[in-house]
Amino acid sequence: MAGIYVHIPFCHAKCAYCDFFSTPRLDLTEKVIEGILLEYDRRRSELGDAPVNTIYFGGGTPSCIDSCMLERLCRALPMAEACERTIEVNPEDVDSARAGLWRTLGFNRVSMGVQSLLDRELAAVGRRHTADAALKAIETLRGAGFDNISCDLIYGLPGQTPDTWQYSLDTLLATGIEHLSAYSLGYEPGTRLTAMLMAGKIKPVDDDIVADMYATLCRQAAEAGMEHYEISNFARPGCRSRHNSSYWDGTPYLGLGPGAHSLAADGIRRAAPHDIKAWLAAGASIEEETVVDRINDIIITALRTADGLDTAVLPADARTCVVQAARPYIIKGWLVQHGSWLHIPECHWLVSDAIMRDLLL
Repeated sequence: MAGIYVHIPFCHAKCAYCDFFSTPRLDLTEKVIEGILLEYDRRRSELGDAPVNTIYFGGGTPSCIDSCMLERLCRALPMAEACERTIEVNPEDVDSARAGLWRTLGFNRVSMGVQSLLDRELAAVGRRHTADAALKAIETLRGAGFDNISCDLIYGLPGQTPDTWQYSLDTLLATGIEHLSAYSLGYEPGTRLTAMLMAGKIKPVDDDIVADMYATLCRQAAEAGMEHYEISNFARPGCRSRHNSSYWDGTPYLGLGPGAHSLAADGIRRAAPHDIKAWLAAGASIEEETVVDRINDIIITALRTADGLDTAVLPADARTCVVQAARPYIIKGWLVQHGSWLHIPECHWLVSDAIMRDLLL
C-alpha cells in the first residue's frame, strides 16, 4: 500500500500559532497546481508497484482554492483507486455547493480546523470563523453525504480555562464526528503568537492546567466511544485516519507541492523547499539519513501510537540498546512491555518526549 499527500500552500490568512508553510498569494494558485501535476508525472514511480490506498489534500487550506483548480488535481490523481480520500477545510469555506463538489470529486473524508467553540478564544489566535459557523459547517458536510468527519481542537489557548475547554470538547463530541485531533498549543519560533508571548501581551496556560485539560480530553473522548490511538488522535471504531497512520508505520507515501515530505518505496526520504519559487525550480531533494537516523525515526513514530514499538523489527544491536534503556521506565510503569512490544500508557503520553529521547540511539 502507499499514500499520496498534496500540499496546497494557500490560506486566506495566517493563524497566530501556525508554523506550517502557507501564503495568502492566491494569485499563484494556477502556477502551483501546474507544478504539482508535473511533479506527480515525474515522481509517481517512487511508489513502485504499491497500490495507492490513501490520498490526503492538506496545507495550507485546500478548501480556499478555486474549484476548477481543485478539480484539475483530482482528475489527474488516482482518486478511484484510494479507499480514503481526505480534504482539509476551514469552516468559513464550507457551504452546500462546495461540500457537494468535494463529494463529486471523490473525497470521502473531511478534516476541519475548529480549534475552539468559544469566539473569544478563536479571535485570540487569529481564526477567521465563529463557533456557530463551525457547528453549521458540520451540519452542511453531513447534508452533502460525508460520514467521516474529523475536527481539530487546541487546548492551552490564551485565556482558555478548564471549563471552556470542556465546553468546546463536549459540544464538538456531541455532534457525532467520527474523528478528533486535539493538540496542546505550542509556541513555535517565528509565529505571531510567540512574538505576542515575548512581548508580554499574552500568558501561557499553566502546565498543570494543560495536564488537567489533557486528562479531560482522554476521559471525555473515551466516554464518547472514541479510541485514543495516537498521542493527539481519537477515532470511533473503524475510523482511524489511514493516511496519517501510514506516517507512523512506515508505509511509503508521495508528497507533492512546496513543503511536502515523501517516503519512497526504497526507503529514501525527500523534502520540498518551503518556497514556491525554489520548489518550482528544483523540486524535492533527498534527505540524507544514516542507519541510526532511520532507526530513531521508527522508535519515535511507533511510540506515538497506542500499538507501540515492536522491537523485533530493529537490528539486533539496536534492539538490545532500546530494551536496556526502556527498563527503568518499565519499572516505573511509564512503559509497558508485552513480548517484543513496548508502548507508552495513555496517562504518560504527555511526557512521551522525555521517554522517547532516552530510547534513541
